[in-house]
Amino acid sequence: VWAGIVLAVVVASAAFSVRSLPGLGIFSPMILAVMVGMVVANLVGAPAHAKPGIAYCQRNVLRYAIVLLGFQLTAAQVASIGMSGVGVVVLTLAATFCFTLWLGRMLGVDRKLAELIAAGTSICGASAVVATNAVTSARDEDVAYAVAAVTVFGTVAMLGYPLAAPFLSLGQHAFGLWSGSSIHEIAQVIGASFQVGSQAGEVATIAKLARVTLLAPVVITLGILAARGRKGESTAKPPMPWFVVAFIGAVAVNSLVAIPAEAKQTIALATTFMLTVGLAAMGLQTNVSAIRSRGLRPLLLALSAFVFIACFSLTLVKLTA
Repeated sequence: VWAGIVLAVVVASAAFSVRSLPGLGIFSPMILAVMVGMVVANLVGAPAHAKPGIAYCQRNVLRYAIVLLGFQLTAAQVASIGMSGVGVVVLTLAATFCFTLWLGRMLGVDRKLAELIAAGTSICGASAVVATNAVTSARDEDVAYAVAAVTVFGTVAMLGYPLAAPFLSLGQHAFGLWSGSSIHEIAQVIGASFQVGSQAGEVATIAKLARVTLLAPVVITLGILAARGRKGESTAKPPMPWFVVAFIGAVAVNSLVAIPAEAKQTIALATTFMLTVGLAAMGLQTNVSAIRSRGLRPLLLALSAFVFIACFSLTLVKLTA
């Protein structure tokens, strides 16, 4: 598997390097890794002997990264935004997920792709897309499409929210809660909220991490629904991905054990790099023509989900402020 692993690492490293180019620093290395991998796969082609290692990165490395993501969360952090803040986060996530699935059905978007877009928009961007695909089992092209779509609109939110702040009469706490409960990626949340102030940034980060804790129950629920939808419903077992259980365990450990700050920083860097390697592998296995065949309806769905989560969460924040 080493040839494929090395290739995925090289593509991921290239994505980090590309971020240093003018105008590209606003993008997550994860989406850049997908794009670089797609360029390599569709213009040059990945060698056949690298396929096993690429598949290993796409499946295993991504799941190890999601486990490590749990070490960025504690139960105390979630509780610190208060019951009203937790309520805003939970209601926004649930409403956005359901709305996206409903609209996807109305637009005729494949259900698996709609589920990936719903998870990426309502929970935590690319990480949620990857985790959800463990039970959705969508095509690689659908995963790449969902990652790209939620990243694009998350970037729009990161740039647009601070510009909208003066017109919305939101204090720092309220703006942080709005950002944390509705912007897609953690990095995008931080990029938007700290522009308004340090308090806004701290509240937004905690609210966002509270959303990430809901990744496990959403994936488990989707697994149960997927099992019920299969033939032989009485014998089908709902999938329980091991990495979801490990993710919950990591959150519990981080809540009960004082992990040194240096170790947490190292884990956070490792998490980001592993996610980038996994998504680079996904790009290396993505066929651009297959993505193009999906048309513009999934993109319209992602746009609509972005507008919905922004407006719905803002309404709740205004009501609870």
